[in-house]
Amino acid sequence: MDLDDVVGTDLHGAPDRRAIVEEHWRASERGDVTAEHAMYADEAVLDYPQSGERFRGRERIAAQRGGHPAERHFAVRRIVGSGPLWVSECVITYDAVPTRTVSIMEFVGDLVVHETQYFADPFPAAPERAGLAERLPD
Repeated sequence: MDLDDVVGTDLHGAPDRRAIVEEHWRASERGDVTAEHAMYADEAVLDYPQSGERFRGRERIAAQRGGHPAERHFAVRRIVGSGPLWVSECVITYDAVPTRTVSIMEFVGDLVVHETQYFADPFPAAPERAGLAERLPD
């Protein structure tokens, strides 16, 4: 699938960036590396602040993801954004272990030029907050 097959325009003729982000996550889930990375500009940058890594260029971004040995699944919880900035909250499951993630994508036109991904492992809720909180849905 080509990005041109996914990209529509809004009422003002701007790229439908939500559709681009949604297709990125669908392609990630089905393992379609070409479609997954079609949204990135050739010179895009991907940052992983927790590990201190930066990947420059669509090819390197795709290569580092393509080499992941785990079985991966992607569940999108929420996508919000407007203009050039879009944020996705996802649960990425690596070999049956879920990790909550936040992806911040910055667009120029219909391509992502910068993405930052944060990964958070689950932790047990504090017992003293039990009366105040409700469980998040799975």
